[in-house]
Amino acid sequence: MTESAAPRVPDAVRRRRRRVVCVTASVALQVPLLVTLLSVPPADKGPAAERTAADERRLQDVFTAAAAEYGVPRSVLMGVSYQQSRWDFHRGTPSVVGGYGPMHLVDVPHLQGALPRAGAHPLAGPQSSTHKANPQGVRTAQPADLQRAARLIGAPVERLRTDPAANVRGGAALLAAIQRELGKPLSADPADWWEAVARFPGMGDTVSANTYANDVFTVIRRGAHRTTDAGQHITLPASPGVRPRPHDPRRPKDIECPPELSCSWVRAPHVEIGDGEYGNYDRADRPNDQKIEYIVIHDTEGPLPSMFKTVKNPYEVSWHYSIRSSDGHVTQHVKTKDAARHSGSQYINARSIGIEHEGILTQPDTWYTEQMYQASARLVRYLAKKYDIPLDRQHVFGHDNVPSPMGVTIPHMHDDPGPYWDWQHYFELLGAPLRGTAGRDSEMVMMLPDYTTHKPLFTGCKTSGVPCAPHGSSAVRLHTEPRDDAPLIQDPGRRPEGDPSTEDVNDLGSRVSAGQTFAVAGRSGDWTAIWYQGSRAWFKNPRVRPTAVGTTGRMVTPKDGLSEIPVYGRALPEADAYPDDVPVKDESPLPYRLLAGQRYVTQDRVAGSYVDKSGSDGTFRVVKGDEEFYEIQFGHRLAYVRASDVEVVDSPGAAGAPSRPQR
Repeated sequence: MTESAAPRVPDAVRRRRRRVVCVTASVALQVPLLVTLLSVPPADKGPAAERTAADERRLQDVFTAAAAEYGVPRSVLMGVSYQQSRWDFHRGTPSVVGGYGPMHLVDVPHLQGALPRAGAHPLAGPQSSTHKANPQGVRTAQPADLQRAARLIGAPVERLRTDPAANVRGGAALLAAIQRELGKPLSADPADWWEAVARFPGMGDTVSANTYANDVFTVIRRGAHRTTDAGQHITLPASPGVRPRPHDPRRPKDIECPPELSCSWVRAPHVEIGDGEYGNYDRADRPNDQKIEYIVIHDTEGPLPSMFKTVKNPYEVSWHYSIRSSDGHVTQHVKTKDAARHSGSQYINARSIGIEHEGILTQPDTWYTEQMYQASARLVRYLAKKYDIPLDRQHVFGHDNVPSPMGVTIPHMHDDPGPYWDWQHYFELLGAPLRGTAGRDSEMVMMLPDYTTHKPLFTGCKTSGVPCAPHGSSAVRLHTEPRDDAPLIQDPGRRPEGDPSTEDVNDLGSRVSAGQTFAVAGRSGDWTAIWYQGSRAWFKNPRVRPTAVGTTGRMVTPKDGLSEIPVYGRALPEADAYPDDVPVKDESPLPYRLLAGQRYVTQDRVAGSYVDKSGSDGTFRVVKGDEEFYEIQFGHRLAYVRASDVEVVDSPGAAGAPSRPQR
């Protein structure tokens, strides 16, 4: 979520504000057998050790049986389900549009009284007169209707909400009904189902519908395999002969968006609001005056209609894009050449593009939909290519990873998109999968817990101190010693009074996240230590299902003779680089210590610079210096150290090989 330089709002108050191919005759199963197959065990039922291999493959059999019963190619049914939910059940939790189960069947009548949302109905889109394909921005197409699916299979509506197997069967019946409505036969050839697939999710515009169908057929062509959130092992064999169709984008000409996405404008204002101050973004000429180096991932912590009101208010903050949860629709607000005010750091704002995702971090199953993940990844791939931004976790990061510009602002920095954002899946969609590049005993590690099975305890999702429901997470918790009952690492910047870190879902003081890389500071049995904010921090890293993987890269360490060096939240130019009419900015080191012998991973070396916003027309100018800095993964957030204070160490990536300092 974007933020201004406002005083810290208490966590409790802040949370209140967030509100296929041919199906053979041998697969034509009898109804009694089908009923047996549809009895899929619910998620987390019984100890994992008691689950048999057949239990873990039962949903696979359900797809086969449902496809045969309704005459749908199994690859089409499985491909649609993968695109809808990645075959996950989400513990029966509805999405923001009331979508349930592996087929994400939408129960609109149930939704209207079930989800407390302010503003427009969840199926309403941005009010944008420039979106010609849908001038009112409202979805008029019928979504994958759970109520209709229940009628088609003769089952109670509640069963399709709570039973993943009935949900799959309902999805198959819907696909067959759509195919018949199109006047097409129930063919065994997946290619004959393209139009039915495009119509299935009820996209409100042609671009989105065509992109959806192409995504489904890409999955069918490539195949897929994963273990679901309910522990089901699912495999969709590849069908190399299946091909997507070309895109036909229709959108406003000035929008900055890849052709396969449905995009529109809701413009942020740039107007004078008094005394030469302009809101709500800064005009610039990036990347000509300032290189764009980062993409910041936010969530809105509220429904999108209310955020559109915010971004249109010149006295409020701004960001470049919003992505709708229900279908991944993209709305642009600020040109990427201009600097939006979204991160809580003017230094990062000047160098970044901010993307808001409709969602609430404590309700991932409701808001973090596959459609939103995929649209976001498409947009980020497009922007990264346009501006030559590396696809790694020091350049594509969350609002919760933004470095605080000064020590006094650390407690005010935001914590979205939170521990339930699936960074590993996100980077797979970006085409830059997170993976190890070195052995287990390497000098560097990348955090890479298995999102589905890694379920650390968090509290405060609904009530302060009350445990959240178990859920997959990208976050890894850190301790002061290598044991489960050891105290959590304490963040002296976030809690300057010395209060201990907690397991609260909004407390970043003692955790790291998937894709972040750190220098190893020690090992003890199943535990690994990393250097973290000037301390040695331990996390459990067993050989079976490890929490981190070995990787290679560069690290920085204080030069010989320096007992400690300062750490900064921004890389400012030296004093004599400022022109006479621009006041010299105070460097304001952060309240952390980087001590001799410690190492931190770096992926970038940058020259110090400062953005001055005193232009009479609301544009900014950049003060550039000669002093250089290394950006480092210092804790959960990034930080900077002077290049003149450190030497660079290459990680060899192999146990026993020497490290090589660079001066």
